[in-house]
Amino acid sequence: MKLFVFGLALFSFFSLAQAASLIQDNDTLAICGDSITAQHEYSAMLGDYLIMSAPPVRNLGVVQRGRILEKACDFVGRIDSDIMPFKPTIVTSCFGMNDGGYGPLTDDIANAYRKAQTDTVEKLKQNGITRILLASPKCVDPATYNRPGADAATYNKTLAALADIDKDVAAKEGVIYVDVFGTYTDVMNKAKAARGANYAVAGPDGVHPGPDGHLIIAYAFLKALGYDGAIATVTVDMNAGQADATPGTRVVSFDKSTGTVNIECTRYPFCFSGVPTDTNGNDAGILPFLPFNQDLNRYMLVVKGITGKAKVSWGGYPAQEFSGDDLAKGVNLAAYFWDNPFHGPFFYADHAVLVQQAYQERLVQDFLVVKRDYQQVLPPGYTGLDQFATLGLTLNNDLNKASQAAVKPIDTVIRIERE
Repeated sequence: MKLFVFGLALFSFFSLAQAASLIQDNDTLAICGDSITAQHEYSAMLGDYLIMSAPPVRNLGVVQRGRILEKACDFVGRIDSDIMPFKPTIVTSCFGMNDGGYGPLTDDIANAYRKAQTDTVEKLKQNGITRILLASPKCVDPATYNRPGADAATYNKTLAALADIDKDVAAKEGVIYVDVFGTYTDVMNKAKAARGANYAVAGPDGVHPGPDGHLIIAYAFLKALGYDGAIATVTVDMNAGQADATPGTRVVSFDKSTGTVNIECTRYPFCFSGVPTDTNGNDAGILPFLPFNQDLNRYMLVVKGITGKAKVSWGGYPAQEFSGDDLAKGVNLAAYFWDNPFHGPFFYADHAVLVQQAYQERLVQDFLVVKRDYQQVLPPGYTGLDQFATLGLTLNNDLNKASQAAVKPIDTVIRIERE
């Protein structure tokens, strides 16, 4: 009974914590999964958001640990060797695509998956990790899925059943459930309703998505991590000649005569490749069907004292026209300015994140797995491999610092012109 009450209390703590964020100072987030995670797409988006868009935390570490063809039962066996050397304090786990066998669900598949997911949570808890996000698999795309064994509709039924198992395990174990399957299915159906059944939202094989699909997965995780999406609010009173901003954005000066606000920003809006009308797999192309900007990416401009209309330009990019009423309520600059002053700096830091996550894959294979395999045949007390692994982990820490150092304060200008 005591364990049950503790589990409920822990679950309640997580639920309340999502009002803020589960990520705190000195955390290391390990992003674990199969080949979809190993694509370094949604994991990089999570890393980008955490270091550029989220409220800043000190000494943050982000680790990408996806492995091609992996099942949940395989992951349990590598937690000690491949995950724990990074000393994670919070872990996301996203499996199921391979576990379903690409065919109809059987009792053996369901039971094996339930056991593996339960064992995963228990193993992480044994290692002192209590903040665990257990995610369901995504769905497959009927437009491009063509694996033998089952059609897309049949396999999506299997994946939906595995998602139900994940939800049940998460509830019983008192950890966070991330509904990747439901989120992805909803967005995919909306996109196909608007663009046609042949519009693909999961890449050429129906399983491994492009950036548009990975943005859906990143959205599901960021919501589960508790982010509210309030990046910045710049408030301007045109009549009073005053301007201010929320923390992370500082008003350097405001010229009432020209409507020019000079600001310095340490928190970036999340930036995208392409535009919302794209149908070629760019991440921006899925935004008409995914409330990413509304829920997670609000860079707001509130302007008081405008009657009629006004043109707003941001950092010299083409101006957008807004009504005085809309400006008084607040407009989300991130949703209107696809090219904006943060675009270049954002993708500069994104490159550093990708370099680190690519290195982490090699680190595990070339350092940690070597240590695990050869330690068994070396004399007792031999420490050379420990030094070898420590060297690799030190370089990872250096790359982590480099990715965060790539995020520089940005000086930019918002100009409001009355019509």
